[in-house]
Amino acid sequence: MKLNLKNPIVFFDLETTGTNINTDRIVEICYLKVYPNGNEESKTLRINPEMHIPEEASAVHGIYDEDVKDCPTFKEVARNIAHDIEGADLAGFNSNRFDIPVLAEEFLRAEVDIDLSRRKFVDVQVIFHKMEQRTLSAAYKFYCGKNLEDAHTAEADTRATYEVLMAQLDKYPELKNDVAFLSDYSSFNKNVDFAGRMVYDDKGVEIFNFGKYKGVPVAEVLKKDPGYYSWILSSDFTLNTKAMLTKIRLRELTQR
Repeated sequence: MKLNLKNPIVFFDLETTGTNINTDRIVEICYLKVYPNGNEESKTLRINPEMHIPEEASAVHGIYDEDVKDCPTFKEVARNIAHDIEGADLAGFNSNRFDIPVLAEEFLRAEVDIDLSRRKFVDVQVIFHKMEQRTLSAAYKFYCGKNLEDAHTAEADTRATYEVLMAQLDKYPELKNDVAFLSDYSSFNKNVDFAGRMVYDDKGVEIFNFGKYKGVPVAEVLKKDPGYYSWILSSDFTLNTKAMLTKIRLRELTQR
């Protein structure tokens, strides 16, 4: 099986200081870039997160403060990473809910202007859960017939994710070998922001996806309760969520 690609696609995995997409940082990133002609390029980088790696996180991925103390910060490598993934679609395992939002936050902190919203995202975990309901290790065993050695290392997880997608395409004839189809199929919602705090409804209108205004159009809330905008900007939401909300607010102000 060869992926039917119009653009390169980058399979990637992050190891982080924790699971909070607002505040936790990357300690390792691995990405495997697959070109339409089938050529592959792989890169793994250890990152100094500029914060203590909690013991519970280190117990999962095996990376400790001492391992990254001499590594570059994300800001120091951000432009190189952005260059490597430029023009490529993105794929991962649980990437729509975690890896993509975390990566977007890191780029924003590093002040690197990269428009990830223009990419297609394929989340292999969503495809797996819709089809079989298991973990990456189980998916690798189920689809590829192999045990996943070194699970929870970014490099092993990245390669396994790529192989699982290839096997999924072989196994399920209803899955189209097309990144646009896979991106749509592996999306839970059509997100406005990467964290999914705002989504598009079936008419393409931005609505809030949380809290007291869940299901209410964002533009309507900004008009009737302008203080809600200020509350979000001063609260613990991702930089990307705040930026997308501001974009909608500015659009609505210019249309009045």
